[in-house]
Amino acid sequence: MNTTVFDTSFGWMAAAWRKEVVLRLTFGHTNPQEAILHIAEEWVEVREPAGFMRDVVVRLQRFSAGELADDFLDVAIDTSAKTPFQRAVIHHCRRIPFGETISYAELATRAGYRNAARAVGSVMSSNRFPLIVPCHRVVSANSLGGYSAPDGLSMKRRLLAAESEYVSLHLTSNNGFTAR
Repeated sequence: MNTTVFDTSFGWMAAAWRKEVVLRLTFGHTNPQEAILHIAEEWVEVREPAGFMRDVVVRLQRFSAGELADDFLDVAIDTSAKTPFQRAVIHHCRRIPFGETISYAELATRAGYRNAARAVGSVMSSNRFPLIVPCHRVVSANSLGGYSAPDGLSMKRRLLAAESEYVSLHLTSNNGFTAR
């Protein structure tokens, strides 16, 4: 397992990867040590990312700075330990368009598990790939719901506001925007 840590507009991020697959990502931390310890049981060797991971780091930094609307769909993530239900939820969550939100119930329906909104909430709360799997775009029917990143709902509001602002600033004459 390779690990890296890097600073962003959303705080320190840490990522773990093997070959060209992200194993874990975390963000919103106040220092690099806190970020690394969130993805690893103990302090691990941190290295400069190369190849695919270097590209992912740059994209995450640009995304957090509001410079890039990125869906990260091309970034492989390790869901091998997930159940078919969890994989379906993750798959459909990754396809929520940048700048939009859907309810836990709607995500459950899209994933093929109608009436599983609470279970979807559990999958979202244990998301090991925030931003790549944009769980911040999933909200409760009556509120924002929860958010397990540092600063919780404050961070969720910040993410949604940043996406909304990006979309507003980058609308084109055909009502689209340029994503990565």
